[in-house]
Amino acid sequence: MDKTASGWVNGFVGVLIFSGSLPATRVAVADFDPTFLTSARAAIAGLLGLVMLVLFRQKRPERGDFLSLVIVALGVVVGFPLLTALALKHVTSAHSIIFVGLLPLATAIFGMLRGGDRPRPAFWLFSCLGSALVGSFALTQGVTASPVGDALMLAAIIVCGLGYAEGAALSRRLGGWQVICWALVLSLPIMLVLTFVTLPPSFAGIGSGAWAGLAYVSLFSMLIGFVFWYRGLAQGGIAAVGQLQLLQPFFGLALAASLLHEQVSPLMIAVTVAVVLCVVGAKRFAKQELPRPAASA
Repeated sequence: MDKTASGWVNGFVGVLIFSGSLPATRVAVADFDPTFLTSARAAIAGLLGLVMLVLFRQKRPERGDFLSLVIVALGVVVGFPLLTALALKHVTSAHSIIFVGLLPLATAIFGMLRGGDRPRPAFWLFSCLGSALVGSFALTQGVTASPVGDALMLAAIIVCGLGYAEGAALSRRLGGWQVICWALVLSLPIMLVLTFVTLPPSFAGIGSGAWAGLAYVSLFSMLIGFVFWYRGLAQGGIAAVGQLQLLQPFFGLALAASLLHEQVSPLMIAVTVAVVLCVVGAKRFAKQELPRPAASA
């Protein structure tokens, strides 16, 4: 398997894992405070990341990598989890799908700004079309308007796209799992303190669903998913592989159908096929345009 194909496979696995993040967060914030949930998931993942770095004797990042690791930490360790947890107090998971549909576009834009990606113009056409399809589908599912929730979700998408692009660019030097582990370890002291400060007075009223949600977002959303995701972005290109996120809402609905026995409509299947075609089109035109040779005199 060549590097580009490996990138798409790793990215696909990462998207599958991330598909359960918002539903798990929605279940968890029913019993946990959003701030505690954010700090606890980061602290748990940070401790596991520290163990991995020690066991595999990883070399410390260079001093010049520190700023990039801070951006990654602020984007995907703190920013996105906290902002989405707060938003899901105001909006439904269905409503949040509208904004998740914008994440591939945000990742591509920051990939261009921070990672040096220069996709062809046709790439942006497929990217915008795919985002529009996901957003339109979400609107047909029935959503509840909330200015506060919308603002929080929009901010979450922006910081997440930045964190994805910055982490992917850094992964080319440090490796995918090393980047997320170092970002988690960098955040660990603050997250541990914040976890104890926001600790619930009693765990007696915490349901099993909330505990399961915390476990999922700590192990899979915060750590394991990024091992695949950052490797995929680094190998296959930030803008190109980032388009796989267009499938994330549909994977989430498929999980709901299989686990919660919710009905999958023909519209969902049709839109999913259309989004897949957009991803294929984006992949085709994701490679950078080569400069034209100068005309001979």
